[in-house]
Amino acid sequence: MGEIVGAGLLAHVPTIVLPEPARLELNGGEEITLVTGLRRLRHDVFEALDYDTVVVLDSHWATTVEFVVTAHSRRAGLFTSEELPRGMCRMLYDYPGDPELAHALASFAERHGTWITAVDDPYLPVHYATINLWKFLGEGLPDKKWLSIGVCQTGDAEDHLRLGRALAEAVAATPSRRVLLIASGALSHSFWPLRELRAHESSDPAHIRTPEARAADLRRIDWFKEGRHDAVLRAMPEFARFKPEARFAHYLMLAGALGEDACTAPARQYGAYENAIGTGQAHLWFDRPADGWTGTGPPAAPPPRTPHSRPRKA
Repeated sequence: MGEIVGAGLLAHVPTIVLPEPARLELNGGEEITLVTGLRRLRHDVFEALDYDTVVVLDSHWATTVEFVVTAHSRRAGLFTSEELPRGMCRMLYDYPGDPELAHALASFAERHGTWITAVDDPYLPVHYATINLWKFLGEGLPDKKWLSIGVCQTGDAEDHLRLGRALAEAVAATPSRRVLLIASGALSHSFWPLRELRAHESSDPAHIRTPEARAADLRRIDWFKEGRHDAVLRAMPEFARFKPEARFAHYLMLAGALGEDACTAPARQYGAYENAIGTGQAHLWFDRPADGWTGTGPPAAPPPRTPHSRPRKA
């Protein structure tokens, strides 16, 4: 029986992979703690825990008619971002995947009233919400498998919770699999306008787009540190006013896998809460409770049959 042995809500901002001189120039000569935090997280968790697979819940990968999970035996190549090619250019990546877990996840779609397809097409794009974190947490650990799951832009909060529930069951059903989950994405996510943003590139949270967004982020960080996942989930309609990245779908998938409002795992914060041209960023890590994660909710009714109801071959 497999198990989730740790989980995190982590920032993937482009700044973290800039050369050090460029980072320091943008930040008044100081290193951003999102970088030092990831280095410490790697030491404390990714180099210390016994695990097989990292699953990235990727807020930059938007699908439309179903959830998609990567099912490649290996992913390798050079990544250049279409969004910021000056800063993320020809980044080498090479890591094994976990087809067994990917197909197990797809097999639980109907049980949880959703649609999930496992895809191993070699031309399927990768996204920097995965690659940037792999560069810090996975590169140099060649035996660790990585796979990614996209958010679904037509899905609501319940749909993303269902994906998380299916993921928890898939992990449990995959023999001897020990898994780390990463919800890769920001908190509030409103950028400064182009003609203003270069005055707001410092990591100082005084540059968050509005004081109200900063306060909303800090309230949720406090809740996470207290293990109050119930409060975060209950206040999702309020948080939507501050445009969390991907409607906070990356966290909702994570919450669905960890037990939703019954989850009481407290967060350890790595680095400070920081600004990225108006958006709120933090690294929060949830250790597996001694008695395990709280069970997920009951499966939903199966969805109606459509051409997308069954996982398709890539």
